[in-house]
Amino acid sequence: MTDQTLTLSLSTGDVVIKLRPDLAPGHVERITQLAKEGFYDDVVFHRVIDGFMAQGGDPTGTGMSGSKLPDLKQEFNAEPHVRGTCSMARAMNPDSANSQFFICFDDARFLDNQYTVWGNVISGMEAVDALPKGEPPANPGKILKASVSE
Repeated sequence: MTDQTLTLSLSTGDVVIKLRPDLAPGHVERITQLAKEGFYDDVVFHRVIDGFMAQGGDPTGTGMSGSKLPDLKQEFNAEPHVRGTCSMARAMNPDSANSQFFICFDDARFLDNQYTVWGNVISGMEAVDALPKGEPPANPGKILKASVSE
């Protein structure tokens, strides 16, 4: 079996993420479903903090919304939050992840075991690095197309 990947065609270039159903099967299933439905297409990265992470996945671009699907139960795991880690954003409630996710620019080990890691960037990290910074960025970078390959 080949590894399943998620390709994000960003306004700054392509990013390939190795999906990790061994760590977070429910979250990988959700990301895969939303990508296949086109949910992430044309969605901006609304919170991009230099040296920390880039967050997207909210169709309103505000960071206050998600998909119409129910929130997910947390699947916290021991995978470290380091450069290229893909993890789910959530509210204070550990079981509130829905569609928003973030990609770490650098080590953020203080997030370990508190957020669900679901993948790792295997190519194109320079496209993540190139996303416009800000909360929100003045001219946010966006996901032009998200696609899953198996």
